[in-house]
Amino acid sequence: MKDKENSKEKESLINKILKRKKLLVALFIILAIGFFVYRGVASKNGKNGSQSTEVKRGEVREELILSGKIDADEYVALSYPVSGKVSWVGVKEGDKVKKGQALGKLDTTSLNAAYQQALSALRAADATVENIHNQVKDHSGDETFVQKDTRTTAEVTKDRAYEAVKIAEDNLKNATLHSPFEGVVTSVTAPFSGINVIYAQTQFEVINPQTMYFNVSADQTEVINIKVGQTVRIVIDSYPNDTYDGIVTFVSYTPRIGDTGTAYKVKIKFADSLNTDIEKFRIGLGGDAKFIMSKVSDVLYLPPKYVKTDSKGKYVKLDRKKSKVYVETGLEGEDAIEIKSGVNEGQTVFD
Repeated sequence: MKDKENSKEKESLINKILKRKKLLVALFIILAIGFFVYRGVASKNGKNGSQSTEVKRGEVREELILSGKIDADEYVALSYPVSGKVSWVGVKEGDKVKKGQALGKLDTTSLNAAYQQALSALRAADATVENIHNQVKDHSGDETFVQKDTRTTAEVTKDRAYEAVKIAEDNLKNATLHSPFEGVVTSVTAPFSGINVIYAQTQFEVINPQTMYFNVSADQTEVINIKVGQTVRIVIDSYPNDTYDGIVTFVSYTPRIGDTGTAYKVKIKFADSLNTDIEKFRIGLGGDAKFIMSKVSDVLYLPPKYVKTDSKGKYVKLDRKKSKVYVETGLEGEDAIEIKSGVNEGQTVFD
């Protein structure tokens, strides 16, 4: 019985091994077929997956590309001058506001009390000064050191009391925050009343979208090629398929403070600033500014990847083989190279 059981176990083990071998062979065959199919497709597309394009006619631009971000001339972060409790909020994020419009207000109970106390202290100090001046009015020529010290102390106390009044008055006045210009509210830290806020913490942010511009830095080799009035194409990283026109409005005469190396600020105004979309353009969005250094129109051109170079000069390939046709090039841009001679419009070239 034991011999029969052992024999069955051996047969079962052998069958399992044979099944595994068959699966491995089948898998190998499938992989081999896939490999040959891939080779066939690749051979149809050309050796090494070569690509082709046609010689076209159009415009070629030489550009200087600088990275930067969106900023605005009229952008402000507002905060209360003292800590306190918010008693009123008059706007919400996204609201349009006019210049001087009230945005929010602190509870003024304690601020008004501090102002009244400061006024009382000033009146007391003023009375003391008048009293002492009356005492020493007949001693202008023989004022003693004690009299001078008493008079000076009283006068200094009055000056400090006056300064305290001005500070308390300023705090009371600035308990209400106003928009310094017409714009859009982009942030409200405490959106409703009853919230305690901290001194100098930003409570409202306001921006005038019409003053947005693209801010870039140019080094000393680049800034000499940038002029006020120069046209620029702007591409924002968040919208890579969109291009915006711009005009250089300012080139700094002094380097930026804090930048590594020598870098100069360049401001680029969006050409269509009146229609700047606050929901699309936001402070801090990065991108590239393409300065047009020179351009030629109605010329033959090819993308740079199709123009090769060797010891004899520049050439293109008119088929997938290693045949070369040498060409004369002109203006070279990032996206296109001018072809002056060697090929004709509509000819197909390969990389």
